[in-house]
Amino acid sequence: MSIQLLLSYIFLGLTLAAPMGPVNSARLDKGIKNGFWNAWSVGAGSMIADGIFMLLIYMGMVRFLNMPEIQIFLWIFGSLILVYSGIESILTAEKVDIHATMRNKESLLRSFMTGFMVSITSPLSILFWLGIYGSILAKTANSYGTSHLLIYSSMIFLGLALWDLCVASLTTGLRRFLNESMLKWISIISGASLVGFGVYFGIQGIKALWG
Repeated sequence: MSIQLLLSYIFLGLTLAAPMGPVNSARLDKGIKNGFWNAWSVGAGSMIADGIFMLLIYMGMVRFLNMPEIQIFLWIFGSLILVYSGIESILTAEKVDIHATMRNKESLLRSFMTGFMVSITSPLSILFWLGIYGSILAKTANSYGTSHLLIYSSMIFLGLALWDLCVASLTTGLRRFLNESMLKWISIISGASLVGFGVYFGIQGIKALWG
């Protein structure tokens, strides 16, 4: 087991977490409004959900996630979660305050649950982990045997954690250089992005239900 190989799996985790999606939109919104720890909490919630998906796939419970009834439920429920989060983000954009004190901040638990719910109810996350992580498990087992699967999976998870720290730090840094008007627009755009993902999920759920 080489250091280079381990680093490649950490980098894989970073690249898996990087694309702009519902979680990164929520992470950006919470970080801009509330600072580092709220942004980090969103990512932590998302990572717990990702860890659950990884564990399910690792344990061979792919059939459960592939059940049409489960996927339809997740499309529709995920749509409701995203639309609600997006609308809340847009409606509270006017309340963004660069100089907000701790008493005005959203609780870390609520930010954590936002990240967890957005990720755990996202069919895209499920399909993503089934397609990417499932194939990685198969390739790793074929190339290196099954004894090191847990270690390589941990490296991917470490990559996800590093991305969370990077984005949380970035939003905190941005917050210092942006004025309130710009912060409000970023919050609105983030919220609109969440609503957009939610509408897409809802359409897919309806198609699957009536298809």
